[in-house]
Amino acid sequence: MNTTQQSLYERLGEQEGIAKVVDVFYDRILADDTVNHFFKNTDMEKQRRHQTMFISFAVGGPHKYTGKAMTKAHEGMNIKHEDFMAIVNHLVAALKEFNVTDEDIQAIAEKLLPMEKDIIEK
Repeated sequence: MNTTQQSLYERLGEQEGIAKVVDVFYDRILADDTVNHFFKNTDMEKQRRHQTMFISFAVGGPHKYTGKAMTKAHEGMNIKHEDFMAIVNHLVAALKEFNVTDEDIQAIAEKLLPMEKDIIEK
C-alpha cells in the first residue's frame, strides 16, 4: 500500500484513535439532557466498545460489524429526527476536537447518515 495514501480508518488513528473520539462523543451525549435519556439504562463501557467497533468498520477498518441490525438495536426507543441530528452533531464536534478534516467528517457522514431511516421511529 502506498503509505502516502492513508485510508480514512488510518487517518482517524485506527482503533485507538476512534476509541478516543467515541469517548468524547459519549461524554458530550451524556452531558446533553435532550438526548442522554436514551442511554440511561445502557452499559456505557460496553456501548463505547461497541460504537468504536461499529465506526471502525464503517470507515474501512479490518473488523467486521457483528452487532444487531440498526432497526433492531434502536427498536422502541422512539428516536426522532431531531434526536438523531443532535447525536450526529455531537459526533461531528468530537471529530473536530481531534482535528479531523472537514473532508473526512463529510466522508463519515456519508456513511452514517443513510442509517437514519433504520434508527428513527416511523
